[in-house]
Amino acid sequence: MEPYTPRTHNGSRKKLTLSTKEYNKITGTLASARRNRQYIEESVHEDGINGDSLSRGYDEPSFIAETSFVRAPLNSRVVSNGSVPIGNFKGKGRQESLDRIPLEIQEALILEDLLYVLMGIEGVYIRHHPDYSSEDDDPLQGIRFVASPSLDHSLCDLVERILPMATYYTAISSFIEDRSVSDYGTVNHALCAALRDMLKDYQTLLSQLEHAFNTNPQFSLQKLWFYIHPTVHTLSLLYQLISELATADETSPSLSSSASSSDLEDDERDEALGLGGAHFKAAMSQMKKNALGVSVESSSNIKVIGGEVLAIIYERVQNMSGDPAANKLYSTLLRAAGRPYVTMVQTWITRGKLLDPYGELCVKESKSINRGTLEIDYVDEYWDKRYTLRDGSTLSGPSKRQAGVPAVRSISGRLPGGACIPPLLERWKHKILLAGKYLNVIRECGIETKSHLQESENGDLYMDDERLYKFIEEAYTHANRTLLQLLIKDQQLVPRLRSLRRTFFLSQSSFLTHFLDLAQGELRKHTSKTTSLVKLQSLLELALNTDMQGEDAMFREDVKVTLATSNLYSWLMKVVTVSGVIGERETTPSEVPGLEEGRKSKDKDKDKDKDDSDKITVIDALALDYSVKFPLSLVISRKTILRYQLLFRFLLHCKHVEQSLTNMWIEQKTTVWRKPVPHHPDFEMWRLRVHLLRSRMLAFVQQIMAFATAEVLEPNWRKLEVKLTKVSTVDQLLRDHVDFLDTCLKECMLTSSRLLRPFSKLMTTCSTFALYTGNFTKSANQSLTAAESQFGDQSMTKRWEFLGKFETNFNHWFSVHYNHVQFAASSENTSALSLVNRLTSIKPQA
Repeated sequence: MEPYTPRTHNGSRKKLTLSTKEYNKITGTLASARRNRQYIEESVHEDGINGDSLSRGYDEPSFIAETSFVRAPLNSRVVSNGSVPIGNFKGKGRQESLDRIPLEIQEALILEDLLYVLMGIEGVYIRHHPDYSSEDDDPLQGIRFVASPSLDHSLCDLVERILPMATYYTAISSFIEDRSVSDYGTVNHALCAALRDMLKDYQTLLSQLEHAFNTNPQFSLQKLWFYIHPTVHTLSLLYQLISELATADETSPSLSSSASSSDLEDDERDEALGLGGAHFKAAMSQMKKNALGVSVESSSNIKVIGGEVLAIIYERVQNMSGDPAANKLYSTLLRAAGRPYVTMVQTWITRGKLLDPYGELCVKESKSINRGTLEIDYVDEYWDKRYTLRDGSTLSGPSKRQAGVPAVRSISGRLPGGACIPPLLERWKHKILLAGKYLNVIRECGIETKSHLQESENGDLYMDDERLYKFIEEAYTHANRTLLQLLIKDQQLVPRLRSLRRTFFLSQSSFLTHFLDLAQGELRKHTSKTTSLVKLQSLLELALNTDMQGEDAMFREDVKVTLATSNLYSWLMKVVTVSGVIGERETTPSEVPGLEEGRKSKDKDKDKDKDDSDKITVIDALALDYSVKFPLSLVISRKTILRYQLLFRFLLHCKHVEQSLTNMWIEQKTTVWRKPVPHHPDFEMWRLRVHLLRSRMLAFVQQIMAFATAEVLEPNWRKLEVKLTKVSTVDQLLRDHVDFLDTCLKECMLTSSRLLRPFSKLMTTCSTFALYTGNFTKSANQSLTAAESQFGDQSMTKRWEFLGKFETNFNHWFSVHYNHVQFAASSENTSALSLVNRLTSIKPQA
């Protein structure tokens, strides 16, 4: 006897007990069920079934929670732990034939079975497909049912139209159960919650249909199909969606193949250069090893979570735009599933907090990188790599695949998991990243980030809501404006940059000359190993306190003296040879490995570099450093300080050679260089050639200095000042500052190996010539003395040979340098055209 649900009596009757008729029907139903159960138990004992089967027989309830059965008849069909539903109980044993049963009875029996099957429970005349196996088949594919072959053909066609609903329902239920675990993240959880709500409506419909079946004699299979027909389409759409979600991660994406041996070589070079924090290098090294299969946790484990789920749903919204019902259904699911994602975005762009425990958001954090790395960071890890987009893209465009960025799935072509950015947010991803990044910098300064944007003011924001994009724009603008104000106004960025320019570019600064005079004793030492850095720092502070005034005096304590470990030009040649340009890969002034061949002999190169560092003079190793605190260290970072140091050492070397040649000119104003010797014309010609060579060398160095300061540094600085007054974003500020320094390095010809080599040779020739000032004076005195003797001057040939070596060397490298400057002026560096005009006046005549 089938369970019966009595109707609820309306009206004002306040009776807590059932009527006699209702009571008799319920007790009769329960008695029938108990008699049926007792009969099964007796049959079990008679057939000698073992104890396990017996215990299962006792555990098979006809009704679960009898006290609640009257209120919820479908509870009798819900599978509880360790129990078998009544449908399974009914379906055991031999399937009964419908051959001799009247059509009306067949319809009633099939209707009864369908109400079970639509809940995923096997019936008497509708059973699992013969190929179905609960152990082997994927539950996410759903359970297939087939009707009895003896069913009348007039009913069979309609039943077969209804049966797919059971497959859809069981698949969706399995998907909800599978994706509701924590590993699948909040987006999947929200999607499962929305699906669960839709299934509740479906279950409510089945409850109403069962009530109609039990109470309405006119209820037929056609009416059942009429009521459930719209739901078939809905469940079909849901089934298509969960099928795509379930099969999307069956591919095996691996970490980017671009993590090739060449990338590892770059990292080895970075490590040798001392780049980046130790935590970051270790993490990146491990990630790249994983990418090459050295130590692998297969990335095929990347689940369909976060942005990828939303991307799949959005694609179905777009593809089903011609079906209003499908479009509305998928749009509803997109909004429901996207709410956790939108909440994470709102938290990130308004408070700077990345609350993403499952890695679903498009922004990721490298926790091993912190503000402490800024002290030794020559690649700006903190700013560039602490918070990044999971797809590896940057503002400059889609970068080459980085280690740790998963490859696209082979079938769908999408990035997996959180690396897949929802298409609706694709054009906003950089502003989302930067808004939170800006707020994080402010929080690191100990300033509470209070955004004027409140989620409650906007109400609930959804993935496809235009208000969300307006909210992102406003949050980005607010965060950017706040950080810009902090850097430019509160932290006095522009005065600090002016101080840097005057200090490192020798612009209107008299402290350097004072310092060089004070430190003359230390600077005359032959090697940097023998000098006292503490003494040099004390002398620098004395010169700064004496000569710095105005805003420069505010930052004099930030200027420090330091000694490089290698010669400027040899170091630049190695860096340019390895990486092409200074700006592409920032390094520290330490050892620089070569290419593959150089790496094989790394130990030998280290020993050679060590010998070179022992031979470097103090004046060649002298450099200035500048210390700033966070958050200014984001703008005046180690990589920008390195560029300032390169330009300072270049200008200081030119200044030192100029001073040496000027001192030579002062010494050559003595009598021995000016006294006429008419009886020794060869000596007078020799003196004239020495004067001429010194004059050409001095003119060359002065023209280089004038070009670098007046036509490169100052014009580019004025352009930077104009940009600083118009800068609108923090990233633009950082780029403008680095671009200014890179432009200065390029136009000063410090980034081209073709120009560096002849220039370094010329400067070495000039400085060596100035070192022989005393020797030339001594030789001149000897020549005068010998000329007055009876034997005459016998050493003029040697003097001419010695001078000729300097002339030949200078003329050769000057010609090479001049030709390269001409080529650069006509192709890549148009600013060098003015230098060509300057050097033409001292070019030797053919």
